[in-house]
Amino acid sequence: MKKTIKNLDDLQGKRVFLRLDLNVPLDENGNVTDDTRIAAAMPTIKYLLIKGARIIICSHLGRPKGERKESMSLLPVAKALINYLPLTKIKFSYDCIGEKVEKMTHELKNGEILMLENIRFYKEEEKNDIVFARRLARLADIYVTDAFGASHRHHASVEGVARLLPNAMGFLMGKEVNTLLKITEDAQKPFVAVLGGSKVADKIYVVMNLLKKADAILIGGGMAYTFLKAKGVEIGQSLVEEDKLDLAREILREAEKYNKQIFLPIDHKCAPNFATNVKPQLTSGQDIPKHLIGMDIGPKTVKLYSKIISKARTVIWNGPMGVFEFDAFSDGTNKIAKAIGACHGTTIVGGGDSIASIKNLKLHNKITHISTGGGASLQLLQGDLLPGVEVIENI
Repeated sequence: MKKTIKNLDDLQGKRVFLRLDLNVPLDENGNVTDDTRIAAAMPTIKYLLIKGARIIICSHLGRPKGERKESMSLLPVAKALINYLPLTKIKFSYDCIGEKVEKMTHELKNGEILMLENIRFYKEEEKNDIVFARRLARLADIYVTDAFGASHRHHASVEGVARLLPNAMGFLMGKEVNTLLKITEDAQKPFVAVLGGSKVADKIYVVMNLLKKADAILIGGGMAYTFLKAKGVEIGQSLVEEDKLDLAREILREAEKYNKQIFLPIDHKCAPNFATNVKPQLTSGQDIPKHLIGMDIGPKTVKLYSKIISKARTVIWNGPMGVFEFDAFSDGTNKIAKAIGACHGTTIVGGGDSIASIKNLKLHNKITHISTGGGASLQLLQGDLLPGVEVIENI
C-alpha cells in the first residue's frame, strides 16, 4: 500500500511540492474551456490548505518541447484556480528553478499557493535530469503527486523529485491507483473489457494482460478491422495495420488457449469515403463491401455488446466504437456508453472520446470511476509499473 497525504505527519508550515496534471484546454484568448482536471485536484489542495501547508503547484501544459511558448503558459490556469479558491492567496512564478523562485517559496505563508510556470518549458524535465530534479527539490520539504495522467512518464517532476523528498499520493492519485489495481487483481465476475480506438498497437498489451483476467473482451473502433482481417473477414477499404495482423492472430489464439471470448463487430456502419457529410451504409453481416470503409459498429453489434455488458459485474471501457467525432458515426459509441451507464456492476471509463461520450450523455454520475489518465490507466491495465507510482513510499 502506497502512502497518501493522510499518512503524512504534521503539514503545518511545510512547503509541499504538489505535482498536478493541469493539462487543460485553452481557447484562443487563453481561457480554460474545460476545468475538469482543476476540479479533480481540489480535494487534495483543500486538504493541504486546511492542514496549513505552503503549496507549490507544478504541472505541464501541452508539448512545448523545452521551449517557452506563451500559448502554453500556466498563467491562465492559475487565474482559473482563483475561481475555486477565492479566499486563498495564489501567486505565480514565471520560473520553476532558480534563486528567485526559491525566495518565493520561503516567503509563502501557511495556507498560500505558488504556481510554477509550465514545467515542460525546461528540456531537463522530460530527460529526468538529476541536477534539474535537485533544483526543484530545493523548493520544498515534501513531495505529493496527484498527477495520475503523467505518472507513466520518467520525468523529473514525476519521478526525479519524488526520490529526493519524503513523498505521498494525493486523493485523486490514490483513488486512480487503488481502483484500477483492485479491478485488475480482484474484479467481480463476469468481468468485461470494452476496447476501441483506431490502433491495435495502442492496446496490444492491454488485450494480452486482460485475456488472463477478463471473461470477455468486446472490440470496436478502427482496431476491430485488423482483427477481422486476421480472421479472414472482408473489410473493404477499412483501416488496417498490416504489420499487426500476425500479432492479432496470436492474440486470438491466446484467447482460445485461455478459453476467453474476444467479440468482434458482426455488422458495420460504412461510408465510401472518410468525411463528415456522407450517409452511413449498413452491412448485413461481418463482411464489408470492397469499396466501403468501416466507420462504426452496426445495430446488431450494439445489441450483442449491450447484452453482454448488462450481465457484467465489472466493466472497463477505453476507446470509441467508431469515428466518434463524426455525428453520423457516433451512435455505436453513444449506445455502448448508455449500456455501461445502465450496468449495475462496477464500471470504469478511460480515454478522451469514451469520457466525452459519457459526459455528453450526462451519464458521469452513473459510472463508478472515470479515469483522468488515458495513457497511465492503459499502462496499469496492461500490467506495467508506473514510475510516478513506484517511487512513492509504502506505508
